[in-house]
Amino acid sequence: MLLPAGERWFVDVYREALPLVRDERLRADVRGFMGQEATHARVHDAVLDHLRAAGLDTRPYTRRLESMFERGFGARPPPGLPLSPRTWLELRLGGIAAVEHFTCVLGRWIIERSAALDAAGADPTMMALLRWHGAEEIEHRAVAFETLGHLAGRRAYVMRAIGMALAVPIMIWLWDRGTRFLVARDPALAGARTGYRDFVRATTARRVPGAELVAAIPRFLRPGYHPAGEASIDVARAVLARVLADVRAG
Repeated sequence: MLLPAGERWFVDVYREALPLVRDERLRADVRGFMGQEATHARVHDAVLDHLRAAGLDTRPYTRRLESMFERGFGARPPPGLPLSPRTWLELRLGGIAAVEHFTCVLGRWIIERSAALDAAGADPTMMALLRWHGAEEIEHRAVAFETLGHLAGRRAYVMRAIGMALAVPIMIWLWDRGTRFLVARDPALAGARTGYRDFVRATTARRVPGAELVAAIPRFLRPGYHPAGEASIDVARAVLARVLADVRAG
C-alpha cells in the first residue's frame, strides 16, 4: 500500500532535481530511476485494484498516505520550517536516499532469503512481483545517494543522516498502521489481532527481514559508505531475467 504514493513522490522530487544535475551519466540514471518508479507505482496500483475486487478496499489508507506526501513533503516546506527551496530539496533527497537504502536491503532479502515464504504457500504471482521489484531496487540502489552527493556536496552526509533519522520512525509508523489496517479489513482474517510479537515470530521463521533492517542503519551512517557494495547487480539481473522468462511462459 505504501509503494504507489511513495514512488510517485520520488518521481516528483527527482523532477525538481533533474534540471540541477550537470553530470550526463547521472542525468541518464535519474531519468531511468524515474521511469522505473513510475512503472512500479502503476503495477502496485493494479495489485490494490485486485485486493479491492476481492473485498479489501485500501483506499482509506492510501488516500491519507497521498495527503501526507503532498502536504508534508511537497515542493514547499511545511509552515514553520524556514528552509530555502534548495535545502528543502536536498533534505528530501536525503530521505529518499535513506528509504532507497532500505528498499535495496529488502530487495536483496526478497530475492536471496525468502524461501520460507514459498514454503509457507505465498501466492506465486505476488512473489514474482516482489522479486521483480526487489531486483530493480538493487539495480538503482545508488541513484538517490549519488544525486544527493552531486547536489549537496559537503552537506550530503548531514542530509542523508537527517534523512535516515526521519525515515526510520516514519517507515515504522506507516508499516505498523498499514499492517493493522490490512488485518482489520481482510475478510479472511475477521476478528484477528496482530502485534509486534507476531512480527518477531515472523522474523524467527524467516518470513520477514528483521536483523537485516536494523543492521542497515549504522551501515548507511558510516561516513565512507556507498550503496555499490550493498548487493550484487549480477544477481539482480539474473532474477529479472528469470522472472520475465516465467511471465512469458505463462
